[in-house]
Amino acid sequence: MKLPAGPPFTLRAQLLTPLGGGGHQFESDARITVDRQGRLASVERWPGEPLAGMEPAASSEPALDIRPLTVMPGMVDLHVHLPQTPSAGLGYGLDLLTWLGRYVFPREQAFDVATARSLAPQVFRAMARAGTTTAVVYGAIWAPSLDAAFEAAERHGIRAVIGKVMMDELTYDDGLPRERILETSLRQSAELCEKWDGRDAGRLRYAFTPRFALSCSAEMLRESAALAQSFGAYWQTPISEDKAEVAQVRQRFPEARDYLDVYDRAGALGERTILAHAIHLSDGEIARLIESGSRIAHCPASNLFLASGVMPLARYLAEGAVVGLGSDVAGGPDLSMLGQARLGAYAQNALRAAGGGSAELVDALGWLRLATLGGADALGLASVLGSVEVGKEADLIAVDGSLAVPPGGSEVDDPLELAGRLIFRSHPEMVVGAWVRGRLLPA
Repeated sequence: MKLPAGPPFTLRAQLLTPLGGGGHQFESDARITVDRQGRLASVERWPGEPLAGMEPAASSEPALDIRPLTVMPGMVDLHVHLPQTPSAGLGYGLDLLTWLGRYVFPREQAFDVATARSLAPQVFRAMARAGTTTAVVYGAIWAPSLDAAFEAAERHGIRAVIGKVMMDELTYDDGLPRERILETSLRQSAELCEKWDGRDAGRLRYAFTPRFALSCSAEMLRESAALAQSFGAYWQTPISEDKAEVAQVRQRFPEARDYLDVYDRAGALGERTILAHAIHLSDGEIARLIESGSRIAHCPASNLFLASGVMPLARYLAEGAVVGLGSDVAGGPDLSMLGQARLGAYAQNALRAAGGGSAELVDALGWLRLATLGGADALGLASVLGSVEVGKEADLIAVDGSLAVPPGGSEVDDPLELAGRLIFRSHPEMVVGAWVRGRLLPA
């Protein structure tokens, strides 16, 4: 089936989407119109019955009937490491810090311009095949390789937030004294932000990206946070991923009350801050994280693969945390956000069975929300993307749910059951097409 390459277009398809006001919308037969600017002009029941009180929008475009495909919002990956992708699936059984030394730092040290130009287009196409239309990406410490990664994202069409990794402690850059590394990293990060943040009307954004507390001096954390604030950019780093890491952070920063306080003292918390993992937080840390408006990137596959622990997701959501999903490749084994939802659901079930989780589970539609609108909300973009609603930009995917049907089974038309099939029986070829602003992404 040939899908429209760019706007304007109208699709006739099944529709499944979370809604910004809560709940979801499911239509077995829907009409979805994308205007010339790549925005959703109408979302209606076929042949033109408006939804949610909207007036039907006239369209001169003939509808392309792609049934039985299901149109859904594009997925949002809040935490992925571009240089690490070739190591996905390697190192099972290792703890976090050992795994970093054996697999991660060598890959990142070798991430030069030539490697970035070869790898980045492959990764962005793989993301599109997995249904990811927005990604929050860690690079390496080499600034020229980040230029190459941004250039690849610009050509591909994916929506991306990308940052140069910053580390002046435990660094693989041994060619400069620590003071020079600090100055160079801050200057290069600022230059990259000035060049790329907001490119293509905001499709590309910059994130100041300290590796994590153990790889950064207090000055690096403080100055990177100040730069992010001055540019209005994002600031991203992991927190409380592994118990051994938490213990070492306590030793490195004895003046801080806890791990979160290391970042709080640096002035790094806020609504443009994305903290990955957040597994082993105290009650005080949870309260302060939520109070500050900081966001959480939940990475269930990576947390299980590296035996880091299980984040108490239901508790965080009940207390008001803003949470989306991250693949954390290469800690996570693949780029599929449906796969993250599946493993996250299993982990929450296991936590509840062991007596450590809430009796209230996130259902399949809730996991779909986390993978789409939850990630958009974490980026402050819930008014722009994350759901199939009129006025939003057309970041969409078309999914072949028939590939999730088990032998002897049949397709389902209940939204909860459909979401469950897509998550728990996801198939690597399930995503037939992905669009950003109505433009079909190369896959």
